[in-house]
Amino acid sequence: MSNLFPTYARWDVTPASAKGTWLTDKNGKNYLDFTTGIGVCNLGHVPNNVKKAVEEQLEQFWHTSNLFQIDLQEEVAKQLTDASGLDLVFFANSGAEANEAAIKLARKATGRTKIITFIDSFHGRTFGTMAATGQEKIKIGFGPMLEKFEYVPFNDLEALQKAMDENTAALMFEVIQGEGGLNAGDPVFLKQAEELAHNNGSLVIIDEIQTGIGRTGKPFAFQHAGLHPDIVSSAKGIASGFPLGAIIGKKELAEAFSPGSHGSTFGGSPVSLSAAKATLETIFDESFLTNVEAKSAKLFSMLEEALSSVPQVKKLKGKGLMVGIEMAEEAAPYIPAAREKGLLVLTAGTNTIRLLPPLNVTEEEIEQAVSILAETIKEQVTAKA
Repeated sequence: MSNLFPTYARWDVTPASAKGTWLTDKNGKNYLDFTTGIGVCNLGHVPNNVKKAVEEQLEQFWHTSNLFQIDLQEEVAKQLTDASGLDLVFFANSGAEANEAAIKLARKATGRTKIITFIDSFHGRTFGTMAATGQEKIKIGFGPMLEKFEYVPFNDLEALQKAMDENTAALMFEVIQGEGGLNAGDPVFLKQAEELAHNNGSLVIIDEIQTGIGRTGKPFAFQHAGLHPDIVSSAKGIASGFPLGAIIGKKELAEAFSPGSHGSTFGGSPVSLSAAKATLETIFDESFLTNVEAKSAKLFSMLEEALSSVPQVKKLKGKGLMVGIEMAEEAAPYIPAAREKGLLVLTAGTNTIRLLPPLNVTEEEIEQAVSILAETIKEQVTAKA
């Protein structure tokens, strides 16, 4: 009997060790990990430079409080503002906390209360971020949601125009809906949506929890579309698995987050920040991101070649090393079948197989993963025929 609440549909895998793209379970079986903790371990498991930075911080101090001046907070904040083109950072512990902060900041800064998000979006599981999420299935059983959220279809400018009004504090969205099925925003629509919001006096919040920190081949996914958000939320890949989240915003918003307006006991922990600093030094390097784009091209090309003859494969989706294989049926049965062959992958939405390899995955590992995945899909299709 477990003493844990049954909140997760856990796999029959108990990790014993992990390094790079590989995870070993307690039975000694090795897995090629194309989940990376759901887009968290962007440099793979236990990267040496991050481990060294954390060990050095552990020898200094672990925690004080945010009443103290903490140099690491300033250093990591500058890394994030330099990479995003924004000005100020607030540190939290997770993506949901970062999105909560973004919602609070937008409402306080504008004096408005309504926030528009998109159908099939995912922004977290706290009461505020659950209300912001455009998926009814995660709200079942929890009673009335936090008010003043409105959901419109993604890539539908007319619907967005109808929803935008004088009480709209912000438009909040993911450039690619990670949990919703890897649905990408059309760049033209995203620019029009941003212009519509700003012309209305509304802020633009971009949720980069899954798409950020190099995952799509740029520091943040919004940069592919040339957007200029007011607030960006970040977490997952920011600290190689140590708990850290952040919002990055324009300097004009500083007054709304004055002392006492928001806070976090553990947000901006020195240990997590040491991991973040080392992680960002590597990922935000231009040559590293160029390699991400090259590996992305190889992965998409190999998947296209390997799966083009499978009618159940509808299309490939995503960007960078955030890759989806949309099936003509539910994707869930393919996940344990791939796992049995030593490849860890995820679903996104109902019909999409999701791949989130480390950003420093090797070409040989890409080839191995594609071979396993193609074999798995073809066997499953044949078995159902």
